[in-house]
Amino acid sequence: MGRTRAQIARKHSTGASAAPEPPRPDRTRSNGSLVVIAAAVASLFLFWYFHLLTLGQMTQLSGGLAMPDMMIGGYDAGYVERLRGAMDDDARGQLSYLHRTAGTLFPLIFAFAWLLLIQLNAGRRRLRWVLWAPVILFVVVDLWENVAIDAVLAEATPDAAAVALASTLTVLRWVLLALSLAAGAASVFLPRRLRAAVGRDAGAGTRSR
Repeated sequence: MGRTRAQIARKHSTGASAAPEPPRPDRTRSNGSLVVIAAAVASLFLFWYFHLLTLGQMTQLSGGLAMPDMMIGGYDAGYVERLRGAMDDDARGQLSYLHRTAGTLFPLIFAFAWLLLIQLNAGRRRLRWVLWAPVILFVVVDLWENVAIDAVLAEATPDAAAVALASTLTVLRWVLLALSLAAGAASVFLPRRLRAAVGRDAGAGTRSR
C-alpha cells in the first residue's frame, strides 16, 4: 500500500527531530568561562604564593634584602653583590628552585587564563592579537628573567651587563603584567561599549530618516 506525501513528510520530520543537536554557542561560551575562572583563581593563588609568601620569606635568608623579582624599579650590580654576599649556597638554591616551580607555573597559567579570556570576549581577530601581544610577551620575559636572576647570583663577581639585563627584564616583566591585566579588562568591557555605541548611532540614523 503506497504512502501519501503527508505520511512521508511526517516520517522524515520525525527522523530529523531525533538527530542530536549540535553544541550551542552559548553553551560552549559558558564552558569556556568556567575554565577561565578556574585558571584565573589558580594564577591568583600562584601570584600570592610566589610573590607575597615565598619571596617574602626569602628575605629571612638574605638579611632583609628583597629578592630581585620584587624590585619593580630595577637594581644595579652593587645590590646584586650585596644580596649574593648575604645569601649562602642553600639560599640561592632555594630561590632557583622557586623560579623553576612556582615562578614558572604562574606566568604559564596566567597566560592561559588571559589568552582564553580575550579569545572569548574579543570578536575580531585583529583586536584579539593586539590584546594577546602583552600576555605572550609577559610569559617570555618572565621566564627569561628567572634564568637571568639565577645566572647573576651564581657568579662570584656579578657582571654589570648581565645585571643590567636582569634588571631590565624585571622592570619589563611588571610593566607587561600590568598591560596584560589591562588587555583582559579591555576585552571584557570595550567590545560591549563599542557595540552599544554602534547601536545608538544606527538608531539615531533610523530616526533621522
